Amino acid sequence: MPGHGESLPPSPWVQRFGSRLAPGSQVLDVACGAGRHVRWFAQRGCRVTAVDRDAQALEPLRAIADVQVADLEQGAWPLPGCRFDAVVVTHYLWRDLWPALLASVAPQGWFIYETFAVGQETIGRPSNPDFLLRPGELLEVVRGTLRVVAYEDGFLPDPDRFMQRIAAVREQPAEPPARYPL
Repeated sequence: MPGHGESLPPSPWVQRFGSRLAPGSQVLDVACGAGRHVRWFAQRGCRVTAVDRDAQALEPLRAIADVQVADLEQGAWPLPGCRFDAVVVTHYLWRDLWPALLASVAPQGWFIYETFAVGQETIGRPSNPDFLLRPGELLEVVRGTLRVVAYEDGFLPDPDRFMQRIAAVREQPAEPPARYPL
C-alpha cells in the first residue's frame, strides 16, 4: 500500500462527505502528508489549513493552503480556539488529539475520520495496537458531542485493509420555542 500522500487518490469516504461543503468552507486536514485531501478541497474552492510535522511535504502546499508545521505528538495543539467547517483525518491515529480535534469542529461542521482498525495486524502494517482503532472506538469518541451520519468498521479490498471511518456533524442547538403570553 503506498504511503499517505500525493501518490494516493483522495479517499472516497472523504470525497463522499467533503462534497457537502460549499466553496469557501474552512477545512482542517490533520497529518495531511503530501496533501492529497488538501489539493482536493482546494480545487473545490475551500480554504484549507494543512497540518503535518513534515515541513518538506508541506512546502508545495503553501500556494493553496495555510500550512502549519507541527509535531502533534510532542508539541501543543497548533490551532487553539480555531473552528472549521470540516476536520479531516485519514491514516493517522493519536488518541491524545481527540479533544482538540472535536473542539475544532464548528457548529454545523463535519468530522470526517478514517484510519486502520483492529484486524489490520493480520494482513500488514500498521500492526502496533496503539495505531489501530478498537471496535466501535470512533463511535465512542463522538458520543454526546457530534451526531453520527455514517460509520463503517471492517475489511475493505483493493488494497486489502481493515478500516474504521466516521462522518459526524456538530448540530447547532435548537432554539427554544417562543413563549406566547396566555
